[in-house]
Amino acid sequence: MARSSEAISPTAHYTGYAWFHHGMSHEALVTPQGRLLFNALRPLSKLAQVRGRPTAEGFLLARHRAMDGLLEQAISEGRVTQVIEVAAGFSPRGWDFKRRHGSRLRYVEADLPHMAERKLQRLERAGLLLPGHRVQALDALADSGPMSLSALADRLDPAQGTAIITEGLLNYFDRESVRGMWRRFAAVLSRFPQGLYLSDLHLARENRTESQRAFARMLSAFVRGRLHLHFSDSEEAIAELRAAGFDTAGIHDPRQLPQVGRTQPGAELVRVVEARTGP
Repeated sequence: MARSSEAISPTAHYTGYAWFHHGMSHEALVTPQGRLLFNALRPLSKLAQVRGRPTAEGFLLARHRAMDGLLEQAISEGRVTQVIEVAAGFSPRGWDFKRRHGSRLRYVEADLPHMAERKLQRLERAGLLLPGHRVQALDALADSGPMSLSALADRLDPAQGTAIITEGLLNYFDRESVRGMWRRFAAVLSRFPQGLYLSDLHLARENRTESQRAFARMLSAFVRGRLHLHFSDSEEAIAELRAAGFDTAGIHDPRQLPQVGRTQPGAELVRVVEARTGP
């Protein structure tokens, strides 16, 4: 599999720098490509904000803060002591949560081999990889084999509450692929006393205005491919999560969460999934 920087999507570079720019990440997770992309798009982002339109920067921050808040709550309540972040990219979440929770939390960052190798090298060089924090290769579409989620979960403690988190992943895949991922996630989490799944999700009904559709077209061009809107509304998404094997499921509007608030431009475009297995 390709291992060059060109194999990593523009959004991985961009988001890595966006998080750093807003004080949420470490410089070790910043790439020159990310800095260049962020600064090149900043004037357009500021113009959109002045006109009251959604911005990529805004919805990225909204989803990240919302998911961080829900994960922090689960850890603080003792429901989760192990986290698997699928398609982690240059996300600072593993470093940030291990820094805050130390030995109380085991954190696994997983991604395709070239991205996992790049992330591991950066964390090791900067001395950011603490005990109980590892990075490994994973294929989120694999049902079995050494790169499957099931094989990764075999190395975790089966007696501990576990979370799976995906950010910026689902909308690259078609509906059937997402259904398959959700079935795999639910099956793996059911092996633990309590399971939590967190993810961002874009719903068709929440992206209907002309400015929202224009923003979606811009994002599609940016990521060099179609962005899929799999479900019409929260009710349809929740039904699919339950059908995949989750015991309970809910869809959050980030603007209703205290970590985000209503003033974040672009927050209205994204929803956050919170699904659970176990009691």
